[in-house]
Parts: sequence; C-alpha cells; structure tokens
Amino acid sequence: MTVVGVDGCRAGWIAVRRDPGAAPSVAVFPSFAALLDALPADATVAVDMPIGLPDVSQKGGRGPESLVRPLLGNRQSSVFAIPSRAALYTHTDGFTTIEAWYAAHRQASEVAKATSDPPRGVSIQAFGIIAKIREIDAVLIARPELRRRVFESHPEVAFCRLNEDQAMRLPKKIKGAVNPAGMAERKALLCRHGYVRGFLDRTPPPGAAADDFLDAAAMMLIAGRIASGEARPFPDPPLADRFGIPVAIWA
Repeated sequence: MTVVGVDGCRAGWIAVRRDPGAAPSVAVFPSFAALLDALPADATVAVDMPIGLPDVSQKGGRGPESLVRPLLGNRQSSVFAIPSRAALYTHTDGFTTIEAWYAAHRQASEVAKATSDPPRGVSIQAFGIIAKIREIDAVLIARPELRRRVFESHPEVAFCRLNEDQAMRLPKKIKGAVNPAGMAERKALLCRHGYVRGFLDRTPPPGAAADDFLDAAAMMLIAGRIASGEARPFPDPPLADRFGIPVAIWA
C-alpha cells in the first residue's frame, strides 16, 4: 500500500510518499485536493493539520490535544488548541495587505471568544494555518470516503512515539529559525526507522522549508503505522465532529 506523509508549506502541501517496493519520494502540491488526486485510491495519508472542528472550543483543545501534551515534555507547546468552526470560517478571502491580515485575525478572535469556554481568541500560530485547516475540512465534508484514508497526526507526537515514547530533547526551531542540532536529532531518529540520510539531507522542493520536509517524512512513517494497524489514536476510539469527521491525533 502507498503511504504518504503531508505537511503544509508556503507553496501548498509537501508530501513524502513511499510506494510498495520503492524508495521514498517528495513533491509539493498547490492544493490538498490535487495531492489526493495524484495518489492511488487506497493510499493512506497522515497529515500535520487539525482534522475535525469543534462547534465550541473548550479549554485545552478538542480532546486529542490534552491527551498528547503530557507525552511531550518541553515540546508540548507545539500542540495548540483549535478554535471553533465558526471562528475558522469567519474570513475566507485572501489578504492583499498586512493590515487586512490583522483585521481578519481580530474578527476571527472575536468570533472565537464568543464560541469558546472559557472565552479565548485565535492565536497567531493557529491563524497562520487557518486556510489550510479549512481546505482539508472542505475536502472531507465533500468526500466522506476519504475519512478512512486521511488521518491527523502531529510531528512532535510522531517523533515521540517513534522514539519509544521519549520526547525529543532539542527544539526543531529557536525563535522561528531552524535549529540544526534539533534537526539532526530528528534525522537520526528517522534513519533508525528506515530513511537514508542522503534523502533527508536533500534540498526540499521549491516552496517548502527544511522543517516542513522533515515533518512530512515523520508523517509518512505514521501513515505506515496506521496502514499496518500499529498506530494509536488519541483518544481511542476517536471522537467525531458534527459532520461525522473523526477527531483524533494518530501516532
């Protein structure tokens, strides 16, 4: 079975793919739908993006977030709470100016405060990926059959599970810049799970950063664990949003 790990990137979505009997490959796609259309019908996909949106955002997140944070030690800040569906759909247009971006963030935060308990706005981190969350959400609403093939994961949870449930010691980034030591720690772990170092050291495709590439590589291993029945969902069994989309972080 083809297994694919996916992460959002500046140019769209970066995917690390492994077909039966073949070495891994990497490519960037402009949309999530285009990525899926390029795959075999039975491919298993693990993606670093929230799947399944809450109508009311609770303290700590949808449920999966509060379960995986204790696993991550100093890395747990990488798992952030997801705002409500209404907040994520407050503003769906593109932005032509930085002022418009900040105005849209303020509007989404006001809706988020009205649909969260306790009231909480939208973090800059969450707002930065809001369009990609909506993109996956729209695909899974329109094509329910994909819910058996597309699974949410999270890189730091993936690295922890691949590292015998030990969180990574070093951060992948420091103040927004890639931390070479943290990247090297993760590459060494991925190599223990079958990757060739030369593949991980290659320059990512245009429009994707080095950490996006590494996260997608980790997601591919989780897709393999899901396909083989080895992965675990948090929570187990998964929850579901009002559209019936499963809500769980797999690793």
